[in-house]
Amino acid sequence: MSAAGRSSSSSKMAQTVNITDLSLQQLEGLKSQLDQEVEFLSSSIAQLKVVQTKYVEAKECLSVLHKSNEGKQVLVPLTSSMYVPGTLSDVSSVLIDVGTGYYVEKTSEDAKDFFKRKVDFLTKQIEKIQPALQEKHAMKQAVMEMMSIKIQQLTSAQAGTSKA
Repeated sequence: MSAAGRSSSSSKMAQTVNITDLSLQQLEGLKSQLDQEVEFLSSSIAQLKVVQTKYVEAKECLSVLHKSNEGKQVLVPLTSSMYVPGTLSDVSSVLIDVGTGYYVEKTSEDAKDFFKRKVDFLTKQIEKIQPALQEKHAMKQAVMEMMSIKIQQLTSAQAGTSKA
């Protein structure tokens, strides 16, 4: 086979396969693959939701930053379980972690807009993944039903040969 022939055949990786033509062993392999894909997509959605929740919480925390709170005592977290006392000295700007150790100073309003854009972006990503996850679930269900049918056919065939 020529290189051109190989490249054209490898570009057609996604094929339509009739699951009724597959053996029980092939169906088990397909189910295992679908299980992995469902797990990956579910995990991806869960991770996106965790990040999305953090952005929503950060946006909500900005609501306490107003002039009347300036100069008030606060607890500053050093870790998730250790705090030090501090004083809220500047309520007009915040530092935002934009990733990989970079922080950007923004006004409260700009920070709210930033968090809103992040939440909207993550919502769109989740909405993109959700249909693929539903499709994989439906495919897995169809494979499991076909496996059940094949097992019933095998057991009835064995019962028929044992009577003979």
